[in-house]
Amino acid sequence: MLYQLRTYTINRGMMDAWVDLFNDQLVGIQAKYGITVDGMWVNADANQFIWIRSFPSADEVAPREEAFYSSPEWQGVMDHARSHIARLEVQAMTSVMKVPATA
Repeated sequence: MLYQLRTYTINRGMMDAWVDLFNDQLVGIQAKYGITVDGMWVNADANQFIWIRSFPSADEVAPREEAFYSSPEWQGVMDHARSHIARLEVQAMTSVMKVPATA
């Protein structure tokens, strides 16, 4: 699995609208193109939206992102979605957590 930790600084006063847009539209569009949203959070100052999405492998990132970003669904909401975001950061990660053995 490959995970992306994504941190978006949201423009002042737009967090509630962003959370609604993300939940109501963007999660579903990503799922349609094989991108799983694993979780999402808003920081205590309510200016950063932090979320994690995952892919089955590193080789699947480029084709799934290409399908998502070129989709008619994303093209239809892209300008509106981007108008909420002041800055974004993306970190690719792999899990190193060891699952304890069961007895």
